[in-house]
Amino acid sequence: MKTINELVHEAHSNAVSKGRWEEHRTFGELIALMHSELSEALEDFRNNEPITINWYEKKEDGRVRTEVIQIDDTWKPCGIPSELADVVIRVFDACGRYGIDLEEAIQEKMAYNATRPQRHGGKKI
Repeated sequence: MKTINELVHEAHSNAVSKGRWEEHRTFGELIALMHSELSEALEDFRNNEPITINWYEKKEDGRVRTEVIQIDDTWKPCGIPSELADVVIRVFDACGRYGIDLEEAIQEKMAYNATRPQRHGGKKI
């Protein structure tokens, strides 16, 4: 299994190779892109899509076909798991762009969170 930082490098390298960094993007734009992926997951939830299951789409002859299994790599994964993966990929790409050691940051934050009291902050949701 790859480390988080290896995945960060891979996600950012793929984004660079696909031209996603040919124009400058602000940090705010990157956050908005992450947020848009979360919004897509919420939209799938609102449409009563199953939380744990992807479906697959492919455009052919101007029409969109859907299947419950991925026939080959040309079929696009859709659904809540896929949208959540997109969120993480966007985060990885941003971390790769800015040189953020995400693996260390996660470990440090999880260690801190373990010390917090139950339901800290008193917020309802």
